[in-house]
Amino acid sequence: MNLLFLREFHHTLGARFSELNGQEIVADYGDGPAEYQALWQSAVVLDFSFRGRICLIGADRVRFLHGQITNDVKKLHLGEGCYAALTNAKGKMEADLNVFNLPDELLLDFEPGLIERVSQRLERFIVADDVQIVNAAPHYGLLSVQGPKSREILKAVGLLDTAQAPGYSVAKIADPTLGEIYVAVLRRLALPGFDVFVPNESLAALADKLIAAAKSVGGRACGWTAFETARIEAGVPRFGADIDETNLPMECIADRAMSFNKGCYIGQEVLNRIHTIGRVTRELRGLRLADGLKTLPNKGATLFHNGKESGYITSAVRSLTLNTNIALGYVRRDANQIGTQLTLQTPEENSPVTITELPFVKR
Repeated sequence: MNLLFLREFHHTLGARFSELNGQEIVADYGDGPAEYQALWQSAVVLDFSFRGRICLIGADRVRFLHGQITNDVKKLHLGEGCYAALTNAKGKMEADLNVFNLPDELLLDFEPGLIERVSQRLERFIVADDVQIVNAAPHYGLLSVQGPKSREILKAVGLLDTAQAPGYSVAKIADPTLGEIYVAVLRRLALPGFDVFVPNESLAALADKLIAAAKSVGGRACGWTAFETARIEAGVPRFGADIDETNLPMECIADRAMSFNKGCYIGQEVLNRIHTIGRVTRELRGLRLADGLKTLPNKGATLFHNGKESGYITSAVRSLTLNTNIALGYVRRDANQIGTQLTLQTPEENSPVTITELPFVKR
């Protein structure tokens, strides 16, 4: 397991640690429910340095990446970003990415534990292109500020101009003490949010400033457990949990991640053909589970409709806001309309499930 760069810093705050895809994460700081409430009601600071980060440099970087992912990189002006999928020749997902167009590079942010895999996948298609792939994680950490008062936190640490920028924009802040910081406007949930890419040597100093600013508006440092609960409530699928190599983008993220007007990319022929047909056999859905479950279902738990297998669970949690059990999962097209009643089958019990509109919690 790769340990967090700020492990000792988090330890002094009372952090309890866990693991995600081979990377150490902060599970919580001893009071998960309070962290959850702060996320929805104020704002929180999360150390997302466990996520993967690579940079593409070289004169051909834009043209090259445009031919690799599902969204339109060529349309990105300097300081703009987008969300996209990296797919194989069959159109199946290999990763999802946040892409930011910086002055001399393209910055890619993605789920933890995938740096080698994503880098090798891109390397395979570099032939005569002037493109180099650089692992940014040893040099830059990632702090995320999420919540309705996140703008106030950025203002308190001198990042107000960036906080007023539109979504998926990114700006470089040259701080005389902390160095070159990149601030991206990025809503990771259905809330205002910002990602701050910070030189590792300045990571602790900025984390301390951000947490102090968060406390001044009723916020705090936050761990993965609270964020993951809020993510599922917001209906946001996560690669490695709700998305994997068996999924097509249009089953789960097409509305955010795909351009059907751009030029060729790996998997484009298959995906455009499916888009022309206008449907896929299954789609991600919100699922209201029974309140009396003995245990929450594991990933892969089977869903039935009228006695026929119709889908499966991907993520499940007890919603602290709704005080009920909810889940994300895939359901076949013939049984995935809102309000449809399904049956969850596990070795312990069978229980009712209702397909529910996403997000579960509207803010």
